[in-house]
Amino acid sequence: MTKAASALVAIVIVLVTLGIVMLASTSSIRGDRHHEDPNYFLKRQLVWLLIAAVAGAVAAFAIDYHWWRHRAVTISLGVFSLFLLALVFVPGVGCKVGGAYRWIRLGPIRVGQPSEVAKFASIIVLTTWMTFIGRRARNLKEGVLIPMAMLGSMLLLILLEPDFGTTLLTGLVGMSIMFAGGARAGHLVVTGTTGACIFALAIMQNPVRMRRILAFLSPEKYPDVAYHLRQSLNAFILGGGWGVGLGRSLQKHDYLPEAHTDFILAIVGEELGVIATLLIVLLFVGILVCGMAISLKATDMFGKLLAFGITIMITAQAAINIGVVTGCLPTKGLPLPFISAGGSNLVMCTFSVGVLLNIARHTSGEITDKHTRVIKDRFRG
Repeated sequence: MTKAASALVAIVIVLVTLGIVMLASTSSIRGDRHHEDPNYFLKRQLVWLLIAAVAGAVAAFAIDYHWWRHRAVTISLGVFSLFLLALVFVPGVGCKVGGAYRWIRLGPIRVGQPSEVAKFASIIVLTTWMTFIGRRARNLKEGVLIPMAMLGSMLLLILLEPDFGTTLLTGLVGMSIMFAGGARAGHLVVTGTTGACIFALAIMQNPVRMRRILAFLSPEKYPDVAYHLRQSLNAFILGGGWGVGLGRSLQKHDYLPEAHTDFILAIVGEELGVIATLLIVLLFVGILVCGMAISLKATDMFGKLLAFGITIMITAQAAINIGVVTGCLPTKGLPLPFISAGGSNLVMCTFSVGVLLNIARHTSGEITDKHTRVIKDRFRG
């Protein structure tokens, strides 16, 4: 593998290890109180980690990334993701958690969040399309209208759950792929502005999300809604530079809700300090650098766009989570990749990294094939 790929693997291992350690600390109180087992969430995460490791290995070593661009595969994946997104609204199958239909339930078991599959599917669909049209991406119809119709169907279903955070993330990543694929910036600005207006109207029609925006702008006027943010910031204040010590968090004792999921970074800051928090930020910057290096050196346009889309998806999600936890963005329900508790996101992020590694293996010459057409550009002579 390339140096970028090796560094990427090392970074992910560090993040996952830190996530397991912090989950053991942050979830013990909740696990003991709700399930009479302080290691309940840790055990579940270890099972998901095993599944994620297998999924990542399969993506890296068993599936040639060119397979994803086959028309039948792309269409099937897109249709399947739409089917799963629609399935959450079916009574008895969809599971309502926190006022939103984001889960699929089989009997007493919640098996996953379809939006995680949809995020990956949107990358595949848009990457395949932008590669297929080539220079025609400069045209409004081929470069913006058609791919936005594809992306919009997924975004609509995610928004209806409602999941505003994932809708925003998926939309931003999709438009980034379209821009990298050659769509005109002017076309994307108009489309993005229109989408932003629709998104804003949807928020205004949702009292819960609207109060979150207002609480973000004026927390003193909405102390109940701004509770998460206040407790999150308190955790960072208590931790200071070096933290109060692993396992000694005060905020995890039900002061900070979702301490083991969306707000786990705040507990990292409290127990391990600002230094550990900055280390995590730097690790995600490392993922961005490694992913972009793999993208730039990919041997074909499909590989370039696919690596670009995956890298942006993972790092943008991390950036949004960090922004929410530190009070730079309104509260959104997005987990911190590789660290937050939750199986669906861990599996899909690890699988996506596996795809990145597969692209890098082709770049390094470890894998050779006859259907990769090398692109000559300023990065490859």
